[in-house]
Amino acid sequence: MERVGKWLGRPRELYNLLRFKMGGGAAVMPPLDQDVLSDGLKTCYRYLNQTSRSFAAVIQALDGELRHAVCIFYLVLRALDTVEDDMTISLETKVPMLHDFHSYLYQPDWRYMESKEKDKQVLEDFTTISLEFRNLAEVYRDVIADICHKMGAGMAEFLEKKVDTQHEWDKYCHYVAGLVGIGLSRLFSASELEDPVVGQDTELANSMGLFLQKTNIIRDYLEDQLEGREFWPREVWSRYAKKLSDLTKPEHIDMAVQCMNELITNALHHVPDVLTYLSRLKNQSVFNFCAIPQVMAIATLAACYNNKQVFRGVVKIRKGQAVTLMMDATNIQAVKAIMYQYVEEIYQKVPSTDPSSNKTQQIIVSIRTMSLPNGVEVSRNHYSPIYLSCAMLLAALSWQYLRAMSKASEEYVQASEN
Repeated sequence: MERVGKWLGRPRELYNLLRFKMGGGAAVMPPLDQDVLSDGLKTCYRYLNQTSRSFAAVIQALDGELRHAVCIFYLVLRALDTVEDDMTISLETKVPMLHDFHSYLYQPDWRYMESKEKDKQVLEDFTTISLEFRNLAEVYRDVIADICHKMGAGMAEFLEKKVDTQHEWDKYCHYVAGLVGIGLSRLFSASELEDPVVGQDTELANSMGLFLQKTNIIRDYLEDQLEGREFWPREVWSRYAKKLSDLTKPEHIDMAVQCMNELITNALHHVPDVLTYLSRLKNQSVFNFCAIPQVMAIATLAACYNNKQVFRGVVKIRKGQAVTLMMDATNIQAVKAIMYQYVEEIYQKVPSTDPSSNKTQQIIVSIRTMSLPNGVEVSRNHYSPIYLSCAMLLAALSWQYLRAMSKASEEYVQASEN
């Protein structure tokens, strides 16, 4: 199910465009200096590019030693996720592996050679990943091992268990996304780029992950149905259909949309926590890393709300829209304005007959108050065509530059390996 990738690797529009660092303007991010990397780290970054080129670009925008810690964190969780996804591994073997996976980090010779998954290289060469893990500072090792332990236990719990209640939906999202948010937050604080409270306030960090994961689950309803996966909570969808798959049927489209609107309303309750979390960040690279996926998520929910297309095909935000969000979301006031814009867009689409309309409007009022405490009006069309054109031009130039630099970097790595 690529659960870790689902959280870290989406929305795809963001990561296909995020190829330069932003901080007080847009600056092209150079490739990592291969001269200063150990052979093991070079290998880890190669695996990172193979399993998620998009996330590799985001990591390179982080400052200092934090980027290496996050790289290893990602690869460890990717390896764990590969075990969970591999349907050729029997439950008798898989369940103990998931529970014990954190201990493999301290076993220099442990690797797994029988996976059939496309990312099997992270298991086959886990010796290199675990070595670089052990080379990290203890503060980073403790965080990564702890999150790996908890996530493995959570994955084992949900192997043969469907999401029933809304509480279980939160619990599932916590295991596969909230823990990622908590782990990243603890790494931010451990690096001293952020204050200790960022890593200590696990409730806010969990909400960061849940908001992204719920957005992806809502948007990906049809894709998951086609692949035989179900992540919408039965407690909600059973009020609208006898089977979750019934929501794809044309005769059930009105009920399907109402069901989705209720889940979107549920997800919106995480936005106040998201804004509080982002308001605490001080480091620009960390802020960009955290803020951009959140504004992409709110834009995605606005596109999905009351939209029948979610049950007929793919709902995506436009590339131009993604570029504008990416360029703007570099400080908390800008993020608040973006949140305001998109919740207003949702507010304007709330049907008076929708069963969740009152709850939707109530949470939007709360977000609106938090976004603009002084009651300042913000135009829902505050992105001008001229600004958008400039942003698109800058993104295109940066994209071409980084493609050339990335190619040169890859050739350099290949040459050094030979």
